[in-house]
Amino acid sequence: MRKKAIKPSAYLTEVKTLSDRIVKAQQPIRILDAIKWDDHIKQAFFDSDCKQSPIVTPDYYQKRPLGFDPNEKKQEFYQIERDLMRKLGQLNPLSVIMRRICKEYLDVVRMLETRGKPTFANISQELYGSSQDVFHVGDPTIADLGSMMEETLSQLLKLDFLVEEPKTINAKDAVAILNEKIEAVFPGDGLRAMLSDGIVADAAAGTDYIKLRADAWFNMRDLRVLEVHEIWVHLGTTLNGLAQPYCTFLGKGPPSATITQEGLAVLMEILTFSSTPNRLMRLINRVRAITLAEEGADFMDIFDFFRDKGLDKEESYTLSSRVFRGSSSDGMPFTKDLTYIKGFVLTYNFMRLAVSKGKPDRIPLLFCGKTMIEDMKVLVDLVEEGTVIAPRFLPPQFKDLMGLSSWMSFSRFMSTMNFRQLEQDYANVL
Repeated sequence: MRKKAIKPSAYLTEVKTLSDRIVKAQQPIRILDAIKWDDHIKQAFFDSDCKQSPIVTPDYYQKRPLGFDPNEKKQEFYQIERDLMRKLGQLNPLSVIMRRICKEYLDVVRMLETRGKPTFANISQELYGSSQDVFHVGDPTIADLGSMMEETLSQLLKLDFLVEEPKTINAKDAVAILNEKIEAVFPGDGLRAMLSDGIVADAAAGTDYIKLRADAWFNMRDLRVLEVHEIWVHLGTTLNGLAQPYCTFLGKGPPSATITQEGLAVLMEILTFSSTPNRLMRLINRVRAITLAEEGADFMDIFDFFRDKGLDKEESYTLSSRVFRGSSSDGMPFTKDLTYIKGFVLTYNFMRLAVSKGKPDRIPLLFCGKTMIEDMKVLVDLVEEGTVIAPRFLPPQFKDLMGLSSWMSFSRFMSTMNFRQLEQDYANVL
């Protein structure tokens, strides 16, 4: 890409100062910590022989301190937003992006203030989406896409030769294996895998670490998924974002960046042939569970849904609590788990269109940090003028734009074919 004239140093200094203020302001906000259910809720549920729905009220959440004063935090983001207008202007592209981020964090604070109340779920839908959202007029909803994928995956899961290998690697050994992979990809960067007792999922990425739940078990394919999903995407984009000299906000992601992040991570699983039908079905089941909850299902309904899918009581409880965390057991869901499928569709289509428009060089910019699809056109200009630096780390598949472009070109071509007609044409072949 052709380099544009470098912006004056006074402007870049102002950008960095305002960006740093956003990074500092968001530091104490920990959404998942603020909304998770404690072990005593789980124990009470199992003590009832899984018959009594967990009792989670607004009072329960009030006893979980946020770690910041909501009113002060809202005023802080509002002040940053006003200063962006005063110092960068209303139409300056970076001002637009950073003001939107401030507004998102204001919504996050308001959401956390209303834990256990209907407003919590309403704001969650604004931030992460709803299962009834569509990408374009007349398109299937996210719930419809989930049902379509479920139909195909259900057939694959019946096949004996696609059964996953047993999970024989304990969390301690998995940490050692992942640390070797991290060191190979990011030598000397201080990133690490570690054990944790405080997470709901089997694994979760932080700023410079991956946490594995201490009692979780894995197989080698699980660890491959963690490598490409958590290390290459989540840690990789964090590292690239933290390397930004001026737009330091790219090192931290608001909810809209989560959509792109999880979409990229799922896409990496598929591009590297790391994912499995069982893994994808787990993601689809989360979409189905949120859909059911948005349609009025309560915790017990969702728990029974997962049990009917063949999951044990522990995993069924864990997945059901993910749906209702931050809410009540008979309230509307926390919709963050829609971001995997929603983000995949958005990032995949962005890449297909970038290739079809002759702009595949735009695709690696998704890794500049915690980016958002809607900012990509602006990001190109920012990289050309030197305000944002190109990603230091890229997964191998995104370094090879020739291979990626070829793959996406055929993907674009094949998507134009009528699949129902293909089914009829190939009926005597398959």
